[in-house]
Amino acid sequence: MEEDYVIGIKIPLDRVGVVIGKNGEIKKMIEEKTGVKLDINSSEGEIKIFYKEGNLDFLKVRDFIYAIGRGFSPIRAIRILEDDMVMYDLIKLGHLSKKDIMRIKGRIIGKDGSMRRYIENVTGAVVSVYGDTIAIIGFPEEINTAKKAVTMLIDGMPHSAVYKFLDNEKIKLRKINIER
Repeated sequence: MEEDYVIGIKIPLDRVGVVIGKNGEIKKMIEEKTGVKLDINSSEGEIKIFYKEGNLDFLKVRDFIYAIGRGFSPIRAIRILEDDMVMYDLIKLGHLSKKDIMRIKGRIIGKDGSMRRYIENVTGAVVSVYGDTIAIIGFPEEINTAKKAVTMLIDGMPHSAVYKFLDNEKIKLRKINIER
């Protein structure tokens, strides 16, 4: 006999509507694609994921919803639901002062988004800078390289050093992607 299991997660209130989608389309897509049921409390930001025994897709759904909660659009986060090897990772900056967080976020984004775009183009991962967090979605090796670049920026390394690091990693990542 199959039983329902449930996990509860919480995301920022301003991101709940994104999980639901226009006319409930994102919620419906998640449920159809994965076989889970979602119960969304819009006023609290709490989401319950109901799943049957043996359905491990609830883990992907959890990460997908967390990713949306950290600023990703469903279009950028959908990779989590579509490929078992794609992961979600998070770097928290909450231990820093608001001033330092703003400075670091600016360094990671770069002028007109140029640094974030470069990290994404080289690694293949996608990066979201939201609140006091930096979220990354990608294959493990993509995440590792993107996380290293972001950490270098957080630690105050010059942008030129980060660009050089990424240029050196580009060849390794391309070789891995060809083999995939």
